[in-house]
Amino acid sequence: MKVVELDEMMLVGIRVVCPGDQYVNEIPKATLRLKERLSEIENKESPARLIGAFIAGDYSDEEDGYWVCVEVNDVSQIPEGMVYIVVPKQSYAVVKHKGPNTEIRNTYERLHRWMEEQNLERFHKAWHLEIFEDWGVTDLSKIEVDLYDTIK
Repeated sequence: MKVVELDEMMLVGIRVVCPGDQYVNEIPKATLRLKERLSEIENKESPARLIGAFIAGDYSDEEDGYWVCVEVNDVSQIPEGMVYIVVPKQSYAVVKHKGPNTEIRNTYERLHRWMEEQNLERFHKAWHLEIFEDWGVTDLSKIEVDLYDTIK
């Protein structure tokens, strides 16, 4: 576990909104749809890493959901049916999750305990990220993702 700072990111992709217990099923479906439409997205950063983004907590309908995206360097052309968000420069506590997607919550719980031990304050009302370097994995029991929890 570590603390890192990332520069501003422009992300283009598909927004997923569903009941909380369904994200574990709906995010992989959105990832497949995005992968099928990747060629439609202009100005992709290379490599085209899969970046999931969400705001922790329930604040408003506009902030509800999970965004399955890739990073771009220009958001002037967004494919039909897709959305874009701009994640500002932020600091994050980071941990790598390896294993089933159904166990990500447990990895977040470990990260949050570590953050408490380090006296790091979570910034709930900010973009949190999940960055997949390899997003061609079809076996959801063997995913590898870096979890970025925003800190103040």
